[in-house]
Amino acid sequence: MGAASIENWVDMKSLILQVLKGRWLMVFASFLMMVSAGASYMFGLYSNDIKSVLGYDQSTLNLISFSKDVGGNIGILSGLINEVTPPWVVISIGAVLNFFGHFMIWLAIARKIPKPQVWHMCMYMGIGANSHTFTNTGALVTCVKNFPESRGIVLGLLKSYTGISAAVVAQLYHAVYGDDTKYFTLVVAWLPTAISFAFIGTIRIMKVSRSGSNELKAFYHFLYFSLGLAAFLLVIIIVEKNVSFNSSEYVGSAAIVLFLLFLPLTVVIMEEYKVWKSKRSVVTNAPTHSSRAEPETLGHQGEPLEHFVVVQKEVSWRKDVFNPPEIGEDFTILQAVFSVEMVTLLFATICGLGGTMTMMDNLGQIGTSFGYPLKSIRNFVSLTSIWNYSGHIAAGIGSEIFITKYKWPRPLIFTANLLLSCVGHLLIAFNVPYGLYVASVVTGFCFGAIWPLIYTIISELFGLKYYSTLYNIGGLASPIGMYLLNVRVTGHLYDVEAKKQMVALGLQRKVGEELNCVGGECFKLSFIIITVITFFGALVSLVLVMRTRKFYRGDIYKKFRETVVVVDETKIEVAKTSAGVETTNLERDHSQPKGQC
Repeated sequence: MGAASIENWVDMKSLILQVLKGRWLMVFASFLMMVSAGASYMFGLYSNDIKSVLGYDQSTLNLISFSKDVGGNIGILSGLINEVTPPWVVISIGAVLNFFGHFMIWLAIARKIPKPQVWHMCMYMGIGANSHTFTNTGALVTCVKNFPESRGIVLGLLKSYTGISAAVVAQLYHAVYGDDTKYFTLVVAWLPTAISFAFIGTIRIMKVSRSGSNELKAFYHFLYFSLGLAAFLLVIIIVEKNVSFNSSEYVGSAAIVLFLLFLPLTVVIMEEYKVWKSKRSVVTNAPTHSSRAEPETLGHQGEPLEHFVVVQKEVSWRKDVFNPPEIGEDFTILQAVFSVEMVTLLFATICGLGGTMTMMDNLGQIGTSFGYPLKSIRNFVSLTSIWNYSGHIAAGIGSEIFITKYKWPRPLIFTANLLLSCVGHLLIAFNVPYGLYVASVVTGFCFGAIWPLIYTIISELFGLKYYSTLYNIGGLASPIGMYLLNVRVTGHLYDVEAKKQMVALGLQRKVGEELNCVGGECFKLSFIIITVITFFGALVSLVLVMRTRKFYRGDIYKKFRETVVVVDETKIEVAKTSAGVETTNLERDHSQPKGQC
């Protein structure tokens, strides 16, 4: 082997290592984890199986659904664990919990085990759903910390992949099992678990020297590929609505989905090739002479950087709870929890999310009550998933445009989202002809948009230092609203109306028989109540708009462009230039006690 061949082999090997160890593969791996970890959005695909096989009434089914939402949004434990451990720990825990919870549900649906008690099913559902908080914390929070200046589009993209998860997994499932839904929870059990363990080594916090326009361009390339995937899913759903697919056609559509799903790898390779080429150029052009002098760090145009050291004392979590810093700085967990901004945000979220999640989880029953065929109901679930994706993208990217160009407070976009969701609730309440199609679009969009808005607002107002925990606190509002509006209101009123219909027909319900309601009255009163509560939540959110408008009028990402902070156990060193920061050096100073960082 010649010298040139050896050199080419060494270059290829170093490029491959760069791709495998780089931060862009971490982003792609996060996409795959999020697109498979959306079982919470797929409940409508297998809820009828649970109800019919186990003989539950609507209140019981809604209670199980509530357990799902409690598990899917109580992520405080995963956040606290992620504060003190590397991301692979929470991802591993999530993978194990996901398999156990959904595998037990499949055993019950497939009658492989005796009929479980209701609290057993609630526990299985809660465990399976709670696994996704570990996956989200490990992948999503890590990406936000690695790309702080692009957090809006990062959150939008990652949550958008979760939004289309139901449509993606449904296409892959149909390729193997056709229209039989009894194995769906089995696929949900093993697929996310396998993906998590396959990419567990790529998800980690990385020290990044700079961010800028090239980073943003890469994310826009990811966006274009995701739009292509969503567009194909939308087309194939419409085609499936009008044409009966055979097994080979399902396989063909699944193959295209997989191709589009892995196409972003081209962006990963291109971006890491640029990094590899830049490093290789630096090594090639490095000066040959050696010097013991302190190396000078250069900025964008080669200017020397000013260096100064900032040492911060560790603040006890019990002190200054009611004396928080300025909005945008790093709050402690208790400072954030007891702030007016967090209380207002959580209350408005309870009102807004409770209604949209009630519609999402009852979509199968709503379609059945309104007289839609089973095939149309499956399409509703998939279409809701597509529009859920659109909401994530619009909120993640669109809100950045409004903030940057027009200085709109992000909470104002949150308010507009709540008002728009009222339209979807009213369409269901009054059973408008073909209104369920429009309602699935509106509600899916609003449900998708609300999540990146909540999580981005939290990161902007309270900082990134304790974001792993604060991110999961933001999800606490969901199960509260879900329980009040889905279990106590919608499920109860549905069963009352169903019993009225049975009495009117002179029928008597048998033990273990499912309780069904037919007609527009089944959900009318409940969705009128949901509309009123959602509107009230929109009014409450205006308080947050008023309190944050001054903050959003400024440059909220200024500190990430003007200073780059590199942290070790004892010291923070900031590198600064007049043209902007490109990099910084760090010298360890072991004279300070550990923890003063």
